[in-house]
Amino acid sequence: MKVGFIGLGMMGRNAALNIARKGFDMVVYDVRPEAQVPLVEKGAKAANSPADVLNQVDVVVTMVFGPKEIEAVVRGENGFLSTDGRGKYWIDLTTSSPDLMRALGTEFRAKGGAPVDAPVTGSVDSAIRGDMIMFVGGEDADIEQVRPVIEAMGEIRKVGKHGNGYVAKLVNNQLWKIHAAAIGEAIVTAKLAGLEPDTWWAAMKGGAADSFVMQHDVPSIFAGHYDPSFPLALCLKDLGLIEELMNEMGTGNELTRATHDRFREAASRYGKEAGEMTVCKVIEDDANVELRVAGDWVAPWEIKHPAQ
Repeated sequence: MKVGFIGLGMMGRNAALNIARKGFDMVVYDVRPEAQVPLVEKGAKAANSPADVLNQVDVVVTMVFGPKEIEAVVRGENGFLSTDGRGKYWIDLTTSSPDLMRALGTEFRAKGGAPVDAPVTGSVDSAIRGDMIMFVGGEDADIEQVRPVIEAMGEIRKVGKHGNGYVAKLVNNQLWKIHAAAIGEAIVTAKLAGLEPDTWWAAMKGGAADSFVMQHDVPSIFAGHYDPSFPLALCLKDLGLIEELMNEMGTGNELTRATHDRFREAASRYGKEAGEMTVCKVIEDDANVELRVAGDWVAPWEIKHPAQ
């Protein structure tokens, strides 16, 4: 199969590099031409639009910022729907609206193509290593056809019909963000009560308070960079989509709204490009405490691929 990749940000670039490492011929596109360079240097061909990518490949993978961007990729002037989709497979990794993605998938299928949703969870180091967990929805036959491409990027977790991957991704991020915000309150309380951050962290791991956020993200607080590889702009986009979904379903969302407010406060103070864990810095600064811990805290974006 010849594979296209659209959206070469920090996560997308590394996911695409893992596909290239598996030996697939690739065609790539990003609205920023300079983002294509690392893949072109690995032998990929640069395209000039999403339609141009689709015309040259068997499978196209997309990973863009959010709903507006993926809608432009599909419905835009030079999007997927402007060309022939017969026999093409589309794997989307974007965090987006389930309703929108189901509609776009239906339109792509009407053009003769097959959509597969595969939003990811993890961090940029997972994208670098190629072990992202991927929430995969779609027809079983379509998923099996593109399995080698998906597994070049990570681990398949099937979640049912097309569109369910976006639901899984949103509720995954809902819990992630709630826990990230709660960690700020817990770590600052522990510090003020006499429990140092590194001792607190060692005690929390492996117990009832443990999570991916506890294991993976707390060191970014200790290091003081708060992980800018996942900026607050993405957190706010995701939380908006989560609240939208919960409102559609008519479910209680008090914790999610409170978390959204805390992330808005972080963005107001530190800017939308600040790292996701600055949601904890809000509490840290208000309490006038210092949460730095000396240590060799390797930043997620500094992780190396096993082949390097």
